[in-house]
Amino acid sequence: MSQTSNQRSDDFLKISDQFQLGVLTTESSHPVTANLSETAKGDVAAGLGLLFEADGDNVRKYREFAESGRARQIADTVLRVVKGGGKVFFTGCGSTGRLSIQLVSIWRDFWQKQRARGLQSKPSPEEFEHRAFSVMAGGDFALIKAVEGFEDFTEFGKKQIGDLGISARDAVFAITEGGETSFVIGTAWKGVEVGAKVYFVYNNPDEILCKHVKRSREVIEEPRIEKINLTTGPMSITGSTRMQATTIQLCVMLTVLEMVLRDLMKELEPQGPCALDSNAVPAEFLRKLTEMHGNLRAPDFRAQLARIVSLEEGVYRAKHKNNYYADRFGIDVLTDTTERSPTFCSPPFRKFDDTTATESWSFLFLPYADTPKAWERIIKRQPQCVEWTEAEVRALVSEDKVARTYEIVRKISAAELMRFKVGLDGLAHRPLRPGDSAVAILSETEKAALLAEDGFYRRQLEAAKKAGARTGLIYVGRAETFPEIRDFAARWNPEGVLVLAAVPATDFLLDGVTRAGLKMLLNALSTCTMVRLGRVMGNYMIWVVPSNLKLIDRSTRYIQRLTNLDYRAANRLLFEVIEYVEPRMKADQAYPPVVGVSVMRVRHQLDNAAAEQRIMAEM
Repeated sequence: MSQTSNQRSDDFLKISDQFQLGVLTTESSHPVTANLSETAKGDVAAGLGLLFEADGDNVRKYREFAESGRARQIADTVLRVVKGGGKVFFTGCGSTGRLSIQLVSIWRDFWQKQRARGLQSKPSPEEFEHRAFSVMAGGDFALIKAVEGFEDFTEFGKKQIGDLGISARDAVFAITEGGETSFVIGTAWKGVEVGAKVYFVYNNPDEILCKHVKRSREVIEEPRIEKINLTTGPMSITGSTRMQATTIQLCVMLTVLEMVLRDLMKELEPQGPCALDSNAVPAEFLRKLTEMHGNLRAPDFRAQLARIVSLEEGVYRAKHKNNYYADRFGIDVLTDTTERSPTFCSPPFRKFDDTTATESWSFLFLPYADTPKAWERIIKRQPQCVEWTEAEVRALVSEDKVARTYEIVRKISAAELMRFKVGLDGLAHRPLRPGDSAVAILSETEKAALLAEDGFYRRQLEAAKKAGARTGLIYVGRAETFPEIRDFAARWNPEGVLVLAAVPATDFLLDGVTRAGLKMLLNALSTCTMVRLGRVMGNYMIWVVPSNLKLIDRSTRYIQRLTNLDYRAANRLLFEVIEYVEPRMKADQAYPPVVGVSVMRVRHQLDNAAAEQRIMAEM
């Protein structure tokens, strides 16, 4: 062990009591998926079945929320804020940060459509559009890649939301799956400080958080903060809160926004097409969510999705790449694709001009000529990245952390985000070849872009076929539209993989059930693929990337469980292996799992290089 790695371990252990979170429900193993890796390796559709069965926790928790009547109370508060000229902030980090951006993009998209159809109102659609804001740890750059350490600092959360001008007229939804994230807690305290209405949205039992996590207890016991506890139970992948925790948060937040928009539109346009009863939303959402979940669990659908899993597994196993094409669902696909990297240690998105980083396994392209426009269409606004000066950083962290933190900030600017070319201008930098794959993911409203000869999806899939790549199509729409899609696929590309995801017909303005269903679908697709690639043992993500204090603790606990070392020894070993792989991590090059290398070292008495060689040979 080097002196540097020992010091880093000592520094963590001094504060580890604040981040040892193994007691949390979200860190527990889900009984339904305990044998997920064994099941999925033998039968892909059966593995998907386990994941969708665990998603039943979302339906049960949503029923509890819908029947509580709280949606009406929360919606009334948000309605008063918006009508009074205030702003609504959604804050988060990691999965909940991407959720906050998605929620605001959906809100803004609705008002952009009202403006496009010529709605004349006071306030105007444009004014309403600009009343929702997202605050993600690390800014919009973190949509594409986790920003090291940002979620660990309360002051960072306070500053990011403060920079957006939060005031007493506003409302804040501070969203953290675990209920313990320092950044999100910082946004909540900033809201309290200025007199805003603050909601704390989280997914662990109060009694556990209050007993074990001081910063959580302080928030939960603060009477000026209203709590929205959405505990569903353990995650289907242990500790991976991008699964059920974020899904139920998406359902609840979209329910509230749906109710707010219905009430607003009834006032703005009493006889218009959007003047619907808001009180009916929770019960109707529950009914349709139950139907959507049943559609995902259906054997025929799981068999279709299993073919996409097998397609992607084969591509990645052969060291080839996959391109996704999406538009309306761009934010949904981007979120799932990005979250694979910290969860399963897959190569993150690569900048178009970075020739040293490992090629990304998957990437996303939208039908817009240039990347700035494509980014704007993904999030329905201009990107907002963290652009702090060195002086601003110095005011937030201790002197010994200034240089490192400022170095991180310089790498997450808007200019850096634009180097991820997700528009049509990026296609030339990621050409498809034999052995690669291309998958289009589209909604019923985008059918013309598939069927038309010059449509975006058809053009890209045809180009992929000509290049010798395999193709897949995931179509999300009402079942009555399926025959037309099947006929098209049979005539145009009978060798391609077709997935038809049936969504219930609704009159929801924000199409929330479709969004929730797609999230469960994409979670299952990416998770089952990574399980098949050996990145999950049972239902433990043994390739987790320790990119923040919470994940350092999780990695330490996994090593402890698999080697019988005590916590301190496991943590010291972890930091030594981190030091070994860190040069490749920072350069976005492929590297082995730090947990796996650590375990191999102990079990077989190997050095780092030999342990890496052994674990990679077994994958």
